[in-house]
Amino acid sequence: MELRNIAIIAHVDHGKTTLVDAFLKQSGAVRANARMDDCAMDSNDLERERGITILAKCTAVEWNGVKINIVDTPGHADFGGEVERILSMVDGVVLLVDSSEGPLPQTKFVLSKALGLGMRPMVVVNKVDRSDARPDEVHNEVFDLFAALEATDEQLDFPTLFAVGREGWAVKDLEKDERKDLTPLFELIVKHVPAPKRDLEAPFTMLATTLEYDPFLGRILTGRIETGIAKMNMPIKVLNRDGKVLENGRATKLLTFRGLERVPVESAEAGDIIALAGMTNANVADTFCAPEVTEPLKARPIDPPTLSMTFSVNDSPFAGLEGDKLTTRVIAARLAREAEGNVAIKISESEMKDAYEVAGRGELQLGVLIEQMRREGFELSISRPRVLFQTDEQGNRLEPIEEVVIDVDEAHSGIVVEKMSMRKGELQELKPAGGGKVRIVFLAPSRGLIGYHGEFLTDTRGTGVMNRLFHSFGPYKGPVASRRQGVLIATDTGEANQYGLFHLADRGTQFVQAGTKIYMGMIVGEHTRENDLEVNPLKSKALTNFRTVMKDDKQDLPPPRVMTLEQAIAYIQDDELVEVTPKSIRLRKRYLDQNERKRMSKVAAAS
Repeated sequence: MELRNIAIIAHVDHGKTTLVDAFLKQSGAVRANARMDDCAMDSNDLERERGITILAKCTAVEWNGVKINIVDTPGHADFGGEVERILSMVDGVVLLVDSSEGPLPQTKFVLSKALGLGMRPMVVVNKVDRSDARPDEVHNEVFDLFAALEATDEQLDFPTLFAVGREGWAVKDLEKDERKDLTPLFELIVKHVPAPKRDLEAPFTMLATTLEYDPFLGRILTGRIETGIAKMNMPIKVLNRDGKVLENGRATKLLTFRGLERVPVESAEAGDIIALAGMTNANVADTFCAPEVTEPLKARPIDPPTLSMTFSVNDSPFAGLEGDKLTTRVIAARLAREAEGNVAIKISESEMKDAYEVAGRGELQLGVLIEQMRREGFELSISRPRVLFQTDEQGNRLEPIEEVVIDVDEAHSGIVVEKMSMRKGELQELKPAGGGKVRIVFLAPSRGLIGYHGEFLTDTRGTGVMNRLFHSFGPYKGPVASRRQGVLIATDTGEANQYGLFHLADRGTQFVQAGTKIYMGMIVGEHTRENDLEVNPLKSKALTNFRTVMKDDKQDLPPPRVMTLEQAIAYIQDDELVEVTPKSIRLRKRYLDQNERKRMSKVAAAS
């Protein structure tokens, strides 16, 4: 059977996973009367809740005797490591672009990687049924992006289709062609994407690109067979990037993809994408091969992490009340397992006691890891994110710079430019985006963007859209603006009550409500001024034996400000932590005792 291997790449929320749903339905991989959830490839609970793809996943469909292996890739920049690996096992890409938003930062990132590998992308302008669609303009913008990324003449001659993935149709000409199904896209894939090179005589070799765990099969590694034939129970050895033999074993299970399922097979040939089980130490970027092979396959280097957080043991007074995985040993084992399957994350021991440094691509990527761990029963203390600096040959300090693309109503553009300049953002471009909106492009240090997203949504009344992408390492920009307000710190442990909170209402915004259990050193609100303030939300009304006809003042409290995990991580300062448990997210001071906080602040000032 003929083979085609493709990846669908795009910016977040441009419709990749929905298009894969339409592929599955039209090809017959899913029965016409079968119940299928929207975005069926997003099988992870977090993916369904957030509406984004986090992990790259494979599927396969058959079309007129051709097997098409399709890889659905993440669209968010923080998960770019997944995309970089996936591109090494496909021969072509479908670049999806929203007909209204046009090319955005992640579009540029994934396209540059595909062009660098010499691929000739196909372009699909999706969501042409939107009321603000501008398909012809977007088509021209995509061409300009190709040219800006120094595409070859052959790559610039890319075929384009216009589609609505949710309705399952694509056409070459919006005016003339019948909007029926995805047949034009299937035909274009078979015609435009080259078949994989298939050397069946050479020994078996395969580069592992994704790793997952199965309770019955153990480690399952997915990759494309580069040469030879894989057979059930054949002897296999694993080589790391340096050519060192990690282990010898057998292929206890070979799985190929068919629709939404993985199907066991007896053998698979070069060019096909398979999942293989049976090895205990193999990892992503390792080479699976026949015993006679001595040289590993070349694995593409991954862009370095730009952000780091400290994961430490939860030492608050409420530790162990909600989770069952508390010790350094189990936290270290879980982080090591994550680093094995996710090459964009780096784990190292911290100078602090019972703590680990976890480096990744961004706040969202590390936030997803923390959310997964808390759902597994872990309790953690998380530090404020820190950027990872580099040093050039002259000894100058370099920091990560991000490209920030902001779409905002014209009325709010002034405050956005002002706030970004305070955070050392340099304005690169400002142009109309249609519908009363403007598109503003900045180059800004990653440090300045930590914690800004919530403030940005407030400034733009929730109407602004901000997209970020790592640009390069640039010269250190100097100190940047950070949170201006201090916090309200609890002085005692117990249960907050209505009376105590009511008398703190004029001190600032509260993070807790009556009945919330709090402890000494926990942050219970944001102060109206710049300094921190010690408060007592446990204070109760003094009772007397005197009666009065006067009723108590009505004690109405405004609703507390409830933060998500990412908002909490972005909010805290260097002397604060986020306590994460399966049921709660609490903000606290690093040192809970007031006297210890004062002592440590003097030590920090002296140094």
